[in-house]
Amino acid sequence: VQLQASGGGLVQAGGSLRLSCAASGRYVRTVSNNGMGWFRQESGKEREFVAAIDWNGGYTTYTDSVKGRFTVSRDRAKNMVYLQMSSLKPEDTAVYSCAAARGSGAPADPRLYQYWGQGTLVTVSS
Repeated sequence: VQLQASGGGLVQAGGSLRLSCAASGRYVRTVSNNGMGWFRQESGKEREFVAAIDWNGGYTTYTDSVKGRFTVSRDRAKNMVYLQMSSLKPEDTAVYSCAAARGSGAPADPRLYQYWGQGTLVTVSS
């Protein structure tokens, strides 16, 4: 399974961006039944959980710092996952990556994810 994140860029504080994650490959149907997550990593820092969604979109979870500003969603038919980011802050600047969980839930622990995609850089200027 290949995951490709896109949609990053440079935005002013207070602005919005929508990230997309496309899943493809031989076992993409398996991934459609798994939870999906978004993580971010600032240069020189550890990877941080951002948001996750369960297999059918019925449950979502967020890290406290993005609650009320970010929304994760998915379109299983298109094998796509999205992260709508609003009211962006400079501290949201990072490389954002999507990942497919090992099961159907929406874990925050990166060890519970089996497939990782290339990240997309989000830069928020003050």
